[in-house]
Amino acid sequence: MPNGEVLFEFVQVGQQMRVAAIHVSSGTEVVVITPASASRTHMQQLALAKLRKKLGDAPEPAKRQF
Repeated sequence: MPNGEVLFEFVQVGQQMRVAAIHVSSGTEVVVITPASASRTHMQQLALAKLRKKLGDAPEPAKRQF
């Protein structure tokens, strides 16, 4: 990710966690909602993947052959 600093914000809303990921240099922000029981690392990975996709920096998904 270009200029890779990312900030995370966690806000619990009932049984769910609202996780915001903010790309510092561009100000781009995404939000994901996860179960509050999920691990903090998993929450961050999910939010970061969504941010990378929004910034156009997501790796291509592996193609399945059937």
